Amino acid sequence: MNEKFLKEMFNFSKCPVIDFNLQDVSQKAQKLTGKFSISGVQPKLSVKLDKKQSILIPVAEGGEYILKPQTPAFPNIPENEQCCMDIAENLNIDVPLHCLVPLKDNSLAYVVKRFDRKKSIKIHQEDFAQILGQTDKYKGSAEQIGRKLKEISSAPGYDTQLFFERVILNFILGNGDAHLKNYSISYRDKDNIRLAPAYDIVCSKLVLSDEGDSAITINGKKNSLKIEDFNKLAVYLNIPLKVRYEKFENKFNTMRKIIDSSSIAKEKQQRFLEIIEERLIRLKLPK
Repeated sequence: MNEKFLKEMFNFSKCPVIDFNLQDVSQKAQKLTGKFSISGVQPKLSVKLDKKQSILIPVAEGGEYILKPQTPAFPNIPENEQCCMDIAENLNIDVPLHCLVPLKDNSLAYVVKRFDRKKSIKIHQEDFAQILGQTDKYKGSAEQIGRKLKEISSAPGYDTQLFFERVILNFILGNGDAHLKNYSISYRDKDNIRLAPAYDIVCSKLVLSDEGDSAITINGKKNSLKIEDFNKLAVYLNIPLKVRYEKFENKFNTMRKIIDSSSIAKEKQQRFLEIIEERLIRLKLPK
């Protein structure tokens, strides 16, 4: 990490240290919140920078970053998320600042800067499970999100296009776990209500071989998705044909370079590329 990135990420000139081990994370998370704070098997911690000691410390309130460690059930999730978020950023998808930082035992953790904070001031945010009043984050559709986004956003046409691009990105990267809670609205002020940056992007297909295409329905389907399904979604959302897929055309080599230079285990990198290539074929996009 270069000094410019460190100053943007941590407002500090060097990479902070994490003074606890992987085995400590779950205990610290439960101590701070009284429960595991992420659905599934991966605990996460809210942390802030102690500049005097140059360390990231767990906090119950006032966290500046979210730290996601390794999980025994699904190895290399932090490296997976870092790579996917790097790809998203390279494709001009709005994502928060993020990086990999070693714990005390040298296991890598994914650290992402909170985008619902600005100089310690909390920016109100709602995910689409909350917005749609849905208790099951896997029950819902891309069409429902898009329709509600048009009603809420202060830039409805633009945000709807950005949302469509994220649906395409999740499909290309094999993220079959992008559910209602993975899309959010930021209420920056009464005149600035916008789609929040993209987050929690992982290639779940790389971890679960039987993972479906989508966590929410697209054109009434979660699996066997084809370009026709995405085009019907685009028509429903009024996304012009010329801008639907342009961010993803002729980008396979770019994605390959990012994957090759990532911390994902070498034996998994080829599989990741195969997943992307198969998705590009289904979308009929040039590599």
